[in-house]
Amino acid sequence: MFKVNQLIQNILLAFIMSCSITSIFKATPYTWLKAEVIHIPLLFIVMFGLSLLVVEDVRNSFKKVLKFESRKDKRPIWQVGVGMIFYFTQVGLIEVFARSLMVYNLGGMPLYLVFAFMNAFLLTVIYEEIFYPKISKKSYS
Repeated sequence: MFKVNQLIQNILLAFIMSCSITSIFKATPYTWLKAEVIHIPLLFIVMFGLSLLVVEDVRNSFKKVLKFESRKDKRPIWQVGVGMIFYFTQVGLIEVFARSLMVYNLGGMPLYLVFAFMNAFLLTVIYEEIFYPKISKKSYS
């Protein structure tokens, strides 16, 4: 179960990194950076492959910076980390694949950010119940 958890987090982090690079170059005047295959930018495909190579090191560096291993209670920082992964995955998905949804606002705030935040919260709770059932049950008893 730990390997599945790690694999999911690595794939989502690679997705976030490749979406970030792709969205930066989305507004560039160079057409070769905008080439697409079946509505998937080629730059995204290349960056996703490269991101998969370095994603484990990125995860480990975040753990070192946040001193994850030395914490007595790892659950709060784990929840923030997984929530951040879910949030930025959804934001990257909109910024790269559905830019037309970026124009809607809710009281001045982009609506896609509001929905991404709500979904990230719910996904974090569901994800915790699936991959960390002992931790979540222990905290309520």
